[in-house]
Amino acid sequence: MNFLGNPRSHTAAFLPVCWLLLNILKPGHCHSYDNRYVGDKVIRLIPKSEEEALALKNIYHQLKVDLWQPSSISYVSEGTITDVHISQNASRTLLAFLQETHIYYKVLIEDLQKAVENENSLQTQRNRRSLSEYNYEVYHSLEDIQSWLHHLNQTQPGLVRVFSIGRSYEGRPLFIMQLGRKSRAYKRAVWIDCGIHAREWIGPAFCQWFVREAILTYKTDPAMKKMLNHLYFYIMPVFNVDGYHFSWTHDRFWRKTRSRDSKFRCRGVDANRNWKVKWCDEGASAHPCDDTYCGPFPESEPEVKAVANFLRKHRKRIRAYLSFHAYAQMLLYPYSYKYATIPNFSCVEFAAHKAVKALRSVHGIRYRHGPASQTLYVSSGNSMDWAYKNGIPYAFAFELRDTGHFGFLLPEMLIKPTCTETMLAVKNITMHLLKKCP
Repeated sequence: MNFLGNPRSHTAAFLPVCWLLLNILKPGHCHSYDNRYVGDKVIRLIPKSEEEALALKNIYHQLKVDLWQPSSISYVSEGTITDVHISQNASRTLLAFLQETHIYYKVLIEDLQKAVENENSLQTQRNRRSLSEYNYEVYHSLEDIQSWLHHLNQTQPGLVRVFSIGRSYEGRPLFIMQLGRKSRAYKRAVWIDCGIHAREWIGPAFCQWFVREAILTYKTDPAMKKMLNHLYFYIMPVFNVDGYHFSWTHDRFWRKTRSRDSKFRCRGVDANRNWKVKWCDEGASAHPCDDTYCGPFPESEPEVKAVANFLRKHRKRIRAYLSFHAYAQMLLYPYSYKYATIPNFSCVEFAAHKAVKALRSVHGIRYRHGPASQTLYVSSGNSMDWAYKNGIPYAFAFELRDTGHFGFLLPEMLIKPTCTETMLAVKNITMHLLKKCP
């Protein structure tokens, strides 16, 4: 079974040009964002009072910073950790302001360009040269991931079926993999999506890792055998395909979709604020230039609409919804849009508690867990709340590694440990579904 084999023979058209150019170009040149982040910094600030928080909000607005954490300026308050990506020119102004006002700060990334180039280090370039084996310990472009999907579809007919549920704004197919032992019997299902926010590359890396582990251990691991025999997994390795592609070619830190609105020059909608659950309320923005823009109306984005339609159609069989994000090291469950306890709280809390415990057993990495509104912040219009409100009893959002040291630039050497521990958490949640709730 060489499912790690060469996708070239099956889908030559999908082979990314980058791979073929590796021997000619120096590392990093597959991306066309050369030098755009020279001198940019990522700075961490924690306002000690509401006055400091207000001062920071104002200067963030003036300098048009790219907020890494939290996702919106509206969340900045006393004690909130804020990580901001700021351009070289604006950073001088910000640092002068911080020194003058005595607001404590720490530079997390001194030169973002160097950090982006490190992400494309020589070692991974060497790994990528071998076309015969798909490498799960590097980040892959959208073309890579699509050729990988096609390859598994052809080589694993007993466990894998790949199909498209629609097209993105820019016309790309929205691929889903159905993973599980084919059977005539009615089977419950688990939905997994990754990459709803384009710059969170560790998400799609995990989705691929999950599939690899499932196929490799199906015959030898009793838990995996049980999971794949009793359930289908619907896996969407890249939800926001246009945004993800754009993060590889133009702007590594792009978050939103790539849709256009005739009235505004700013592009894209936050695909995790575009769902019809308390849409465009707290924690979402009505301004098209903001990172948390909720869109002109719910399900305005073809990607969101396609997934919502699929989930609506299969809602009776889908028992769990899992969405993978970065970064914060958290396992969140509803509600996100309000401070209230879900009816099946004890079941869900028990599953979350066991999952983070299992995760920590691998490398000692601690995850916080709890209702999203209390554990992270209030946000409206997101997919997890929508899934829960639409009858999927277990809805979770993972915020994977790390807690800010690398932020969105989690190095490739951390893909394996991150995915290994997350795998255990996901298996834990899934096995919990197969048992009766305590």
